[in-house]
Amino acid sequence: MTSTTISTPVTKERTRAAVPAWVWALPPVALLALFFLYPLALVVQQSFQPDAGGTSLQPYADVFASGAFREALWTTVWLAVAATAGCLVLGFVLALVIAFVPFPGAKAVARFIDVFLSFPSFLITLALLFIYGTVGMANGAWTDATGAAEGPFQFLTTPWGVLLAEITYFTPFVMRPLLAAFSQLDTGQLEAASSLGARAPRIIRRIILPEALPALAAGGSLVLVLCLNEFGIVLFTGAKGVTTLPTLVYGKAILESDYPGACVVAVVNVLISVGLYSLYRVVSRRAGA
Repeated sequence: MTSTTISTPVTKERTRAAVPAWVWALPPVALLALFFLYPLALVVQQSFQPDAGGTSLQPYADVFASGAFREALWTTVWLAVAATAGCLVLGFVLALVIAFVPFPGAKAVARFIDVFLSFPSFLITLALLFIYGTVGMANGAWTDATGAAEGPFQFLTTPWGVLLAEITYFTPFVMRPLLAAFSQLDTGQLEAASSLGARAPRIIRRIILPEALPALAAGGSLVLVLCLNEFGIVLFTGAKGVTTLPTLVYGKAILESDYPGACVVAVVNVLISVGLYSLYRVVSRRAGA
């Protein structure tokens, strides 16, 4: 008569306990190192290798001394900050309307925001080109009505066009956490304030805004990081004279074949992004987002 061994939950738990914890961490760490850390290490390594050969800080000195890099850095920063400010204001107003102003289809609009977050950025840029482009609908309607040679809407190929496209695309990233925060707001406070004679601006300033600040901070931090690294919007608008750090990397690597310089700009962009992402995580953790 043969005996059989029956696997029990206790036996399985003992087997798991016999395997060191670091063994289970090896597969994800290996994949992370292979597909992310190794390419990033190659970029950093290339940034210290000038075309003349050897290893030095000369590529960093050349890039930091160039006016193109300083201009791209300034353009990247002010566009990201301005777009973030615009998204915060517009997102707060739209979220207020959706959450507190009853109208038919409010829930459908809130669901559409979730779908909108999955759209690629160039799709929004193409939509703006169809409307405000040189041969877009707005300019076409103007020329048809007035007989003018060209329409008045020529801003899309300027920094203001890039700013408009970024605000249009990234505003839902602010609205999503705001709508979640508003859904947790005690409506009894609003009803009590309204019954005591408080007007809408005072209710927003004294009750709603304090509750929305953590969500605004989390959404704004995320938008700032995303705008800092945005490439598709700048490329598809065809804005003349608008060069950001991502487009400068593209120009140096593809157009100038200056791979060390491109890697230097990429390293700077990554460092700024990681710093801002760390800020975003801290803000999100404190906000509970």
